[in-house]
Amino acid sequence: MKILIVDDDKEIVELLSIYAKNEGYDPVTALTGREAITKLATNPEIALMILDIMMPNMSGIDVIKEVRKESDIPIIIVSAKTTDMDKIQGLITGADDYVSKPFNPLEVMARVKSLLRRANAQMTSNEPDRLEVGPLIIDKDSHEVTTLTGQQIQLTALEFGILYLLASHPNRVFSADEIFERVWQQESIVSAKTVMVHVSHLRDKIEEATGGEKVIETVWGVGYKVEA
Repeated sequence: MKILIVDDDKEIVELLSIYAKNEGYDPVTALTGREAITKLATNPEIALMILDIMMPNMSGIDVIKEVRKESDIPIIIVSAKTTDMDKIQGLITGADDYVSKPFNPLEVMARVKSLLRRANAQMTSNEPDRLEVGPLIIDKDSHEVTTLTGQQIQLTALEFGILYLLASHPNRVFSADEIFERVWQQESIVSAKTVMVHVSHLRDKIEEATGGEKVIETVWGVGYKVEA
């Protein structure tokens, strides 16, 4: 399985490539944002991208914006920018996870495995193939969400996972920790802000496509739900 590693620091690219190979992945590398876009276009089998933010000419944020126009490939940011606002900006733009530099390569690989497992996981057989929730039609098999008028809403794999989880359990309130553990498929070891940012971005996309319809509700102090 191919993963794309993007950083203008050659030593970091080489380090992550070594660890990726040790885990059985086939690393594809790029030293600039432009090169990353080209590598994605010419290697459709790339399953995930590890991406630095601070790069010359085309930043990692701009790379994410460009990629998200066409693809929901999982993206892990690995960056020296470590403030909460930096992380929130990355997640809002469309990244799926954020690791701060300096990092432990083993942690990065653990997150790679988790995201790929989530992206490739098959829903259990007792979950419905198709859900209709308010103005939305959610198709499990194709991972597509459309409005009742036929407009497709482009979601990342994690955004789709959150929406499907809530929609397939109407009226049930899920805490941020529960959402993280079910959708990310690992123990909740991060701030609830990670889930909050993904839910916020998901809401924005839904409301933009439906003219302001509110599908996901916040139960303050508890979590999130979708009403039947």
